[in-house]
Amino acid sequence: MVVRSFLLLQILLLTASCGSSQGPNFTLSGNNYTYNKISTGEKEQYAEAIKTKYQSILGNKNFSGQILVAKNGEIIFEDYKGYANYKTKDSLVAATPIHLASVSKTFTGMAALQLWEKDQLDLKASVDQYLPGFPYKNVNIEMLLSHRSGLPDYAYFLETKQYKSVRYKTKRGRWAKKLVLVKNSAPFRPGLYTNQDVLDFMIQRKPAIAANPDRVFRYCNTNYVLLALIIEKITGQDFPTYLQETIFKPLNMEHSFVMSQQNMDKYLPSYNAQMVPYQVEKYDMIYGDKNVYSTARDLYLWDKALTEGRFLQPTTLEMAYEPKSPTNKYWHNYGLGWRVLAKPNEEKLIYHNGWWHGNNTVFTRLVGQTATIIILGNRYNRAIYKGKEIAAVFTGKEDTTSLVE
Repeated sequence: MVVRSFLLLQILLLTASCGSSQGPNFTLSGNNYTYNKISTGEKEQYAEAIKTKYQSILGNKNFSGQILVAKNGEIIFEDYKGYANYKTKDSLVAATPIHLASVSKTFTGMAALQLWEKDQLDLKASVDQYLPGFPYKNVNIEMLLSHRSGLPDYAYFLETKQYKSVRYKTKRGRWAKKLVLVKNSAPFRPGLYTNQDVLDFMIQRKPAIAANPDRVFRYCNTNYVLLALIIEKITGQDFPTYLQETIFKPLNMEHSFVMSQQNMDKYLPSYNAQMVPYQVEKYDMIYGDKNVYSTARDLYLWDKALTEGRFLQPTTLEMAYEPKSPTNKYWHNYGLGWRVLAKPNEEKLIYHNGWWHGNNTVFTRLVGQTATIIILGNRYNRAIYKGKEIAAVFTGKEDTTSLVE
């Protein structure tokens, strides 16, 4: 019965969308951006279809977090479930900040592009022009943004314990694999690592590259750690303050901030699937690649600011959304600060997902449809990544293509 109801709603929505697909979902006159109004009937149909998909994807999957779906500048559906703090049983509500994990990269990337618009950052300049002593040659800013630098990931080269996978025979004579400790060296320094520690380690010990510069796409958190340092170098402000003053405060993102050693009192735990909290560990104060805390409603404001051209020029965003690497058979790609799903004869899907400790996050943007799907979780739950399937409500086409975490 649920499936039949959903199919009926899809037919209704497709019929409604056909009547409104003759033009864009907005009008732009000068600097005035006006969305086409969604009728009450359409809004109710969208909400019911989204709810059906949401229940199917996360309804019985122990979801703890926030979901918000918007279309044409209006919130169509939202829900909040679980606990902000499982120990105290504080409910998770709309104002509860959640660690965005790699969705944080969208802020770092767009902040860098805004500096480029202001002629304060040269995308073709080598990294050592901004970070003296940086030891890797022929790596420029655009390569950091597009993950084509070939640099190694700090989460591996800063690790003091290193393992390798070895094959062994079980008691039943079957081959299996296990991890064996091969190296256990002293930490680079005691305490919590910072972005500067990542750079200092690279300067002093020059860990081996993962690939030659600009030869291949290799997703690497180090790229965005360095971008945060470069933003600090250019602006003369620490990264958390810069984002607060240039993005969060101007856009009224009241529950957003960057976690650092200066505001550790704001730390909110995330949980594994068994609701055991993750404790602060040595990589938790490194930012740029992660460490933005926000809410679904604040991310909705971020999406609107980008859509309406209030943070970057439309031409800059088009550049950011352009795939920068050869397309693979799965059609996944990366632009500047955004993942891109660019299938032939279909609208590009602009998105970023994230994972850190118990946090799984989804920020999916159907730019041509002016629709946004935001799902933030504070309890480890891989089903959250299926949230992109809600896009079928707007496109009228089922798409089970998995997105990259």
